[in-house]
This record gives sequence, C-alpha cells and structure tokens, in this order.
Amino acid sequence: MSLLILKNGAVSFADFLRDHAKWLRGMQWIIVAAYAFLLIVPALLPLPGRTASVFNNLTVFAQFAFWGIWWPFVLVSMPLMGRAWCGWFCPEGMLSEWASGHGRGRAIPKWMRWGGWPFVAFSLTTIYGQLVSVYQYPWAVLAVLGGSTLAAMLVGWLYGRNKRVWCKYLCPVNGVFNLLAKLAPWHYKVNEDAWRHPERRTETINCAPLVPLRHMQGASDCHMCGRCSDYRGAIQLTPRSPEAEIVRVANGDGWQTALIVFGLMGLAVGAFLWSASPWFVVVKQAAATWLVNHDVYWPLEQNAPWFLLTHYPEVNDSFSWLDGSVIVLFIVGAAVCLGGPVFLGLWAADKVLPPLRMPGVKDSSGAPIAKASRGIHDMALGLIPAAGAGVFLGLSATTLTLLQHEGVSIAWASALRFGVLGLAMLWSMRLVWRITSSRTASSGSRLNALLLVALGTIPYCVAWALFFAVW
Repeated sequence: MSLLILKNGAVSFADFLRDHAKWLRGMQWIIVAAYAFLLIVPALLPLPGRTASVFNNLTVFAQFAFWGIWWPFVLVSMPLMGRAWCGWFCPEGMLSEWASGHGRGRAIPKWMRWGGWPFVAFSLTTIYGQLVSVYQYPWAVLAVLGGSTLAAMLVGWLYGRNKRVWCKYLCPVNGVFNLLAKLAPWHYKVNEDAWRHPERRTETINCAPLVPLRHMQGASDCHMCGRCSDYRGAIQLTPRSPEAEIVRVANGDGWQTALIVFGLMGLAVGAFLWSASPWFVVVKQAAATWLVNHDVYWPLEQNAPWFLLTHYPEVNDSFSWLDGSVIVLFIVGAAVCLGGPVFLGLWAADKVLPPLRMPGVKDSSGAPIAKASRGIHDMALGLIPAAGAGVFLGLSATTLTLLQHEGVSIAWASALRFGVLGLAMLWSMRLVWRITSSRTASSGSRLNALLLVALGTIPYCVAWALFFAVW
C-alpha cells in the first residue's frame, strides 16, 4: 500500500511539473539573476580582509554560497533526486536552452558527440580551477563558472533548437551527474506497449536534454523536468531501487570507467589534497633546488597573469611557474597512483570471473559472444558511491573551513567524514558483489573478484585518511 501511495504521489508531482512549466521557468530566471549577481559583483569589489565574514562581506558570502553550499549539495542531490538540479535550478542549462531557442539552429557537429568529452572537460576544469585558486578568489570564479556559462550560451545559440546541447555533450560536470544519477530512487519509466498503442498525449514535446524517450531506461541523462510525464500514456515518474540501474541496466563503457577511476577517484583527490600534502612541498623544494643549481630562474618568477596562475600580490598570494607545474604534476600523479590500482583491481577481478555473455548475440557457430572488456566497465559502475562520496568530502572541506572561520566548532567533522567514506565503500562493495552475479553463480569466484576490487581501492582510502587525520 505504501509503495502504491509513493508511486501515485510521484506521478502527481511529475504531472504538476508538466502543467506548471511556466512557474518553473520563472523560478529559473530568478536563480539566473541571483547566480549572475554572486558571480559578477564580488569580482568588482576589493578582496576581503582577514576579518571579513559571511555576514559582513559579499565576496565571502558568495564564496560560501558557491563552494560551501551549492556544489557539495548539488552532488548530494543527484543520488537522492536524480538530475533534478539540472532540470529545475541550473542557470547554465536554462541559459543554454534559452539561447538555443533564439539562435542559428545548426545541426550538432560530429566532433561534439565524442564520448570522451565528459572525462576531458572534467579533468581540464578541475586542474584549471586549482591553478587559479577558484575556491578563494572571485575573479577565478568568474573565469571558471562565468566562462563555462558563456560557452554554454554560445553552443546553445549555434546548435539545436530549444535544446540543451551543451548539457548533453560538453558540460564539465555532465559526466559526474550522469554517474551519480544512476543511484537515484526515481526515474521516468517507459511502458513500451503503451508507447506503441497510445491513448493520450501524442502531441510533440520538447526533451531539451536530447534523451531518446522511447528507449529511456534509467535516470542518467534525464533532467527530471516533467515535460514528458504521461506522454502517450507511456511515461511515468516511478520509484525504484537505488541499485536497479547499476545492477540491471549496467551499461558501462570505457569513458565512464575513466571518469570514475582516474577522474573522481584519482585526479579529483589530487586536486583536493595537494595544498595540504607535505609531499607537494618536498617535490617543489627539490625542483627549485635543482633549478637554482643549474642557473635556471625563470620558473621561479611569479609573473603569470591571474587567469593562468593565481596572482594576487596585494594579499601576498601568487604562484610561480614552478608552483603551477608541480600542482599539475601532483594532480596527474594522483590520477595514476590512486586510479591505477583501482583499475588494476577491476582488471584482475574481471580475469577471475567467466567472460560476460551478450544475450541474444551469437557468433557464426551459434555460441553467445563474450564481451569481456565490458565486464570491467560494468564493475566500475559499482564504485560510483565511493567515488561520489570522495568528491563530496573534498568539496565539503571548503564548507568546513568557512564554518571554522566563522567560529563554528568542527570537532565532529573527522568522525563524520570517516563514517561517510566507510558507508560509501561498503555500498560500492555490495554493488560490485551484485554485479558479479551476472558473470557466475560461484560464490568463491565472486568473493575473489570482490577482494581484488577492494584491494585496488586501498590507496584511495589511505589518501583520504591522510587528508582527514594526518595532514
């Protein structure tokens, strides 16, 4: 009975979103105005002093809004509500769709459809954000977030018609949101029979994020806007198990694996850890000593413009070319040293399991065709909770720093951090265990595979332990 009530409530809510699209659009324009204000105005003000706080300085308030609340809890919203942020609140998506409705309407070029953009865009944005100190300075925020918004509007103006082409292909966090939304306990379920024999609502609808509605199986690409609710009597917002999409649909691929393993569990960790790591200082000092001994001094100069490297001499904070180089080296090194063992664990686990067979696809002899390489990618999806928790904990470090600056005690933070990471790791191991059931019924083989995956995540866990408790 409770499940029926929940399902009926979800359907009614989705219909409400559909029927009040103008209200939703009005709210989005209010968010766009607030976003533009917090993005632009602080960049025009002097840098805050040491006594500035959230309550008396707009720049610090904007910093807390963007990096203390917005980004950490947008990530949390994905496994709770799917990509509702994208469809209901995101100013960038709203502006891109608006520009698309008033632009050239060109066909989407082939290069833009390349599957590697989510990984590449996430990696480049993450590294660039660290080089310009995006968490600390409003001009850096304007460059990263404002530059992304302008690019979204330009892409919208050039391509598509009332579509979110930027969100579908080029948004730096699209891949991350796509992965986390797989854990959402809601999705718009498509009834194939009802689609083929519609009884109502057959008029054309605009799916802005370019989701193929008839074949939609999960929540990864859906922006949860409600426009398609009850379309052809075949689409309904429906509750589901948070594990259903990963375990049953399991459509992993190489680029998703790269984003999980080398992006979220490697490169992102390096971006959060470098400023606290004594290893970073050791490497930089060793490099500086070598340069001085060889009479090479230009890398030690702090003359890069602020949009390339952090350069705020008025507050005694500027990066040298050496600083920037070692930051990139540290972040890329973390991707290799932390993501590498994770990938090796997945690869070894795949080897101890029988090849995954493709249902309904047979070779010339009539035998099912194995898709062994997909086994790694499907298992990698099981690590989404651990990877997502790490990014949340890294972003929340800024939240805690700002709260501490306001005099709030954060003595409870370490226990909570370890608890969140521990629970996420346990959930990931449970997902990997369930995914292996599609390969074999042997508990022994599945346990060996699970242990190999767990061993591969040890450096990842150790890195967070160093950050939380040692450094």
